[in-house]
Amino acid sequence: MERDIQFKKRNRTLFVAFLLSAPGPLLLAYAAFSSHSATQLADFIRRGAELVALFISWLVYYRLNRKGPCPEVDRHKLEKAAALFVSGAMLLSGLSMALIAVVRMQSQSLTGSVISGLIIAFLGFLTNGFFWMRYRRLYREQADAVIRNQINLYRAKTVVDTAVMSALAVVTAAPGHPAAPVIDGVGSLFVGGYLLFTAVRVLKENRLLIKKAGSANGKILSE
Repeated sequence: MERDIQFKKRNRTLFVAFLLSAPGPLLLAYAAFSSHSATQLADFIRRGAELVALFISWLVYYRLNRKGPCPEVDRHKLEKAAALFVSGAMLLSGLSMALIAVVRMQSQSLTGSVISGLIIAFLGFLTNGFFWMRYRRLYREQADAVIRNQINLYRAKTVVDTAVMSALAVVTAAPGHPAAPVIDGVGSLFVGGYLLFTAVRVLKENRLLIKKAGSANGKILSE
């Protein structure tokens, strides 16, 4: 009974988190490409990659727990897949942001409005902060590899949204100032660096899990 309650609670949280994140990349796409803001463009890439990771994480958790305990070999393989998708999304986002930041800081001015991106970042900050706290509570109730990775992901998303808001707020206040592209680029560079750091952290935390999955595959092939 307790297990069913935990499953429903966690499955619902993962799925709702995915649904709430889905509109972000779509709403940000036009604004990102029309404003030529590195921070907005990098944020669009980041949100798209994270959306894929959120879907995979929900799918893995659902498959692992919907019909009772999953065989150990399958559990290791699926948890490894979820961890790699989460860290992979962060790595892709971080590298994209760092590259765009370097290019953007060489530009002379910004065009278009970044207000829509600022609003999306603020709403993302509120939503991601809520889910960060939510997943921490769920993990304290019952440890789980998928939930632990969601804590890392949503902590990173909250920090990133804070950085994006700060950069876009400065650009909104003085879009024509010569320093605006530099501030915009620095915002992207910070976001990219933090995502790369978090991706490496996720891989380190799941190192044993990934090793177990590899050992399980080797055992199957040898049989």
